Amino acid sequence: MDLMRAVQLTGRKTVEVREVPLPPLPEDDGVLIKVRAVGICGSDVHYYLRGGIGEQRVVYPFTIGHECTGTVEMCGPLAQDLAPGDRVAVDPAVSCGECDQCRAGRPHTCRRLKFLGCPGQLSGCLSEFIMMPARNCFRIPDSLDVETAVLAEPLAIGVYAVDFIRDTGVSRVSILGTGPIGLSVLLAARAAGIKAIYSTDKVEARLAAAERLGARWTGKPDREDVVAEIRSQIRSQIRDKQLGLEAVFECCGDPEALEQAVELLDPGGILLVLGIPEQDQVCFPIHGLRRKEIRIQNVRRQHDCTQRALELLAEGISDAAALITHRFPLSETQAALELVSAYRGGVIKALVTMS
Repeated sequence: MDLMRAVQLTGRKTVEVREVPLPPLPEDDGVLIKVRAVGICGSDVHYYLRGGIGEQRVVYPFTIGHECTGTVEMCGPLAQDLAPGDRVAVDPAVSCGECDQCRAGRPHTCRRLKFLGCPGQLSGCLSEFIMMPARNCFRIPDSLDVETAVLAEPLAIGVYAVDFIRDTGVSRVSILGTGPIGLSVLLAARAAGIKAIYSTDKVEARLAAAERLGARWTGKPDREDVVAEIRSQIRSQIRDKQLGLEAVFECCGDPEALEQAVELLDPGGILLVLGIPEQDQVCFPIHGLRRKEIRIQNVRRQHDCTQRALELLAEGISDAAALITHRFPLSETQAALELVSAYRGGVIKALVTMS
C-alpha cells in the first residue's frame, strides 16, 4: 500500500505525524494535488483545543486543515482544464451540485456540503496529497507564489462579505476583530474604495497590521471604550454628532462585539456576522436592534470569490503577503497550532510548508 505523511489529531492538544494511505487514483473530474503550503485557521485551533465546533466533534484520529495550495499531480479524465504541474489554490468546500441550494445558485449553503478538515465530512489538507474536484481548483497566477496564494481562501471570505455592501454608497465601516478574517475584510473593503475603516482587536500585532493595511483608527476593546472612541473619531472627521457607522463586520466571535456593533450602527445599518463564537447561543440587545431597524447578515464563507481573491493578491493588494508571519515544516505542526492558539510572537497567519 502506498503511504504518505499526514498530521492527525489524536486527542485534545495532541498531534502526530503519521503514515496514512495515499488518496486513490483520480476518477471523473478528480484532481490529485501535491500539497505545498497550508494555512492554520481559527477553526483548526478550535478542533485542536476543544475537539470540535458546536455539533461538529472530532473522532480521533483526524486530519485537519483547509487553507492550501499545491501542484497538480494527476487528473481524472473529466478534469480537462487542468494538467499535471499546474499550481493551484483550493476552495475547500465541495458542494453536491444537485440539491435545492445548489440549483438556486447557493453552493456555499449546499445541503450536502463537504468541507476539507471538517469532522464527519472530508479529511483535511495537512497531508502530502489530497484529492479534490477540478471545480475546486484555481490556477495560481504566474506572478503569485504558492505561499502567498494560501491567503486566497480567507481573502475570498473578505471579498464575499464586502460584496453585501458593495455599490451601496457605504463609506464608514468598522471591523471588530482583526485576525486573518478581519484583515481580509479590511483588504477587500479597501479594494472596494472604502477609506473610513475603524478596527478593533485585543492583540497589538493585529492592530498594527490593520494600521499598515489602511485602517483609519484602531483600538483595544479590553482597554478603552471603543464605541465612544470611534464615535469621537467620526465627529472629528465629519463634524456630525449624530452619525455612526453604516456597516459593522463582526469577525471575532465575541458576544461583546455584537453589542458594540449595535451601539455603533446608524439606523438602517447592517451588521455582518463572520466570527465563530465558542457559545452555542448568543444574545443581541433587542431594543437597539429594533429601534434602529438594524439588518443582520450572517456570512457563510464565500460564494464564487476565490478567483477574484487570487487576482487581488496577484495585483499586489496593499501588503497582503505580510500577513504570513510564521512558517513551520509539517513535523512542527503542533508548534504552529500552539503559537496561533496563544497569539504569541506577533502571529497573524502561520503556514505549514511542505519540502
